[in-house]
Amino acid sequence: MPTPSDMHDKVALVTGAAAGLGRATALELARAGASLSLLDINAQGLEETAAMVRELGARAQVQAIDLSETAQCAPAVAAAVEAYGRLDALCNVAAVFIPRHSAAMTDDELDTTLAVNLAAPFKLIRAAIPHLLETHGAVVNVTSCAAFMGQAYLAAYSATKAGLTHMTKSLAMEYMHQPIRFNAVAPGGMMTALAMGLTKLEDPDPSLLGRIAPLRGLVEVEDVAQMVAFLATDAARGYHGACINIDNGITAG
Repeated sequence: MPTPSDMHDKVALVTGAAAGLGRATALELARAGASLSLLDINAQGLEETAAMVRELGARAQVQAIDLSETAQCAPAVAAAVEAYGRLDALCNVAAVFIPRHSAAMTDDELDTTLAVNLAAPFKLIRAAIPHLLETHGAVVNVTSCAAFMGQAYLAAYSATKAGLTHMTKSLAMEYMHQPIRFNAVAPGGMMTALAMGLTKLEDPDPSLLGRIAPLRGLVEVEDVAQMVAFLATDAARGYHGACINIDNGITAG
């Protein structure tokens, strides 16, 4: 996997950092020397991640916030900059994954999915852009293989991930001539607590679930985290407007 460049004296903000891919991404960036601002709704998990980051010799600030309350996004970016004096990378990893028969999805579930997966990344990016322009920094959005293929019982989730993928490309075009990079990583299924939500779906059609089963198995969380961290650093200076699929070939055909 690609290796992040030296991030000493640089700052990264990582959402969804209490567990899973967010935690793994934070640890990869900490190994590269970055100071971290860690966001998640899970305060206990954040403190655990922060302790791991500090064991690696990096600094960690925690912000326990609910990204479905998107008014908290701009203050979260401001708090990170206030803590460290700069911002070099924004990694939008947090996501809500609610498998449902579409006719049974509640308004609250839909609103939360749209807020966390689409509106919050936009508002975090909007607030971060002035700081990232100063540092010639980067945004990395975690989308999904669901952005590229229809998946039963995931209509809302898939729509947000397709939207986030296209948002990444549109921002890359808008800032083509300015010193900031926008890229995305689209993982396949990973062994995370988030993905385990699919097992709780009531009365799914096995033939439909089989269509999204990875023939080569689940993706390793660490492999995805390494790519997210790489794209957040200067080592990925040639990447702009890219979406890297790490899905063991599920979207190949």
